[in-house]
Parts: sequence; C-alpha cells; structure tokens
Amino acid sequence: MNKKEAMVIANKVFENIFRQKCPYHLEEILTEFAFDIKLPQKVIDNTTGEETWASSINPTKFITQKNSENFNNGKGWMLKKREINSLEDIIKLWKKVNFTTTERIYDSSNISQSDTIYSSENLYRCNDCRACKNSLYLDGGNKLEYCIASQRSSNSSFCIRVDDSGSCTNSYNVICSAKISNSLFIQDCNSLHECIFCSHISNRKYCISNMQFEKEEYFEIKKEIVKWILSGKK
Repeated sequence: MNKKEAMVIANKVFENIFRQKCPYHLEEILTEFAFDIKLPQKVIDNTTGEETWASSINPTKFITQKNSENFNNGKGWMLKKREINSLEDIIKLWKKVNFTTTERIYDSSNISQSDTIYSSENLYRCNDCRACKNSLYLDGGNKLEYCIASQRSSNSSFCIRVDDSGSCTNSYNVICSAKISNSLFIQDCNSLHECIFCSHISNRKYCISNMQFEKEEYFEIKKEIVKWILSGKK
C-alpha cells in the first residue's frame, strides 16, 4: 500500500466518525493518534542493505521474509559439518545463520511497512494483525476494517484509538468496551450509541459524562467536542 492509498482510508474513517475529511497528513496521524502504539520499526536487511520493517528492533541482524525464502531456494541455510572445539565455536557458527525475519506476511495482499500479518489486505504500518482490512497503525488486531491507531481489538470498523475492545463502529477513543457505536471517549462500557465521555455504564444513548441529554442538545455539544478533538489541543 502506498501513502496515497493510506490517505484514502484515513479520509473514509474520519468521515464516518467526524463527518469530515481527515485534516492531517499520514505523519501527523501517527504523531497525533498513534503515538503510543507498538508499530513495526525500520531496520536494515543485513544481506542486501535494503530497508525493511520489524516488530522488534532488539535483534542485531535482519533479513526480509522474501530474501530468506530466496536464500533457502538458492544456497540454502544448511552449513557443512565442521570440527567443534568449544561452545564459542558453536555460537560463532550460529551467528552466521541467525537472522531475524522481517515483514512476515502470510496469505495477505497490499501490505506496507508491516510485520506479522495474516489473511489481511490493504494495511499500512501494522503489527500482529489477523483478517484485517483497510487500516493504518494497528497493533494486535483481529477482524478490524477501516480502523486507525488501535490495539488488541476485534470485530470493529471505522474507529480510531480503540483499545482492548470489540464490536465497535464509528467511534473514537474506546477502551475496554464492547458494542459501542457513534461514540467518543468511552471506557469500560457496553452497548452505547451516541455517547461521549462515559465510563462504566451500559445500554444508553445521548449521554455525556454519564449524564442523560435530549437528542438535540446532545448533538449541539457533540459538534463542539469534535472541533476540540480535531484542533490538536487535547
């Protein structure tokens, strides 16, 4: 996925949540919304010198999955048996073949700057995702679609900053919650629709800070909150 395609996704997500196009560039989205998400980092393939992306940068030697497969189909990874006189000899030989594989992508398509991806498509800078589509800056996603900057969540769509949650739609900043729709800043809740700044409640709509509002006054307040969110003054 290229940056232009990633911005198309970002615009669709922002339009569903905030009713307007994304006012940020990709790098600004990363800084503003994904600042604390564990994402793949850029490293160097030690066999070719090319840039690649890894979930962990703790290892010292890297090789892309593609280059590893090509090497295996060529020279192969097996070494000829030789005399071993010490543990140091064994470790020295191990270092010759011990590369950490990067950009591990399985049964997926159009994946960019990502690592450990399964059965997914159209992802940009994502980590540890399964059956995800059209998303940016994810860590630990399962069946997420049109999501940005989310962690350890599942079965959700058109969301930004959804963490440890499931079955959420058109929502922003949801933590440890389920069945949340069209809502902003929700924590430890269940089955909310059109709620903002709510915690520890269930089966409600048009609530702000755990207070019940009429539909009309709720939407008037929501307009101001959306302006505040997108102003970058949080």
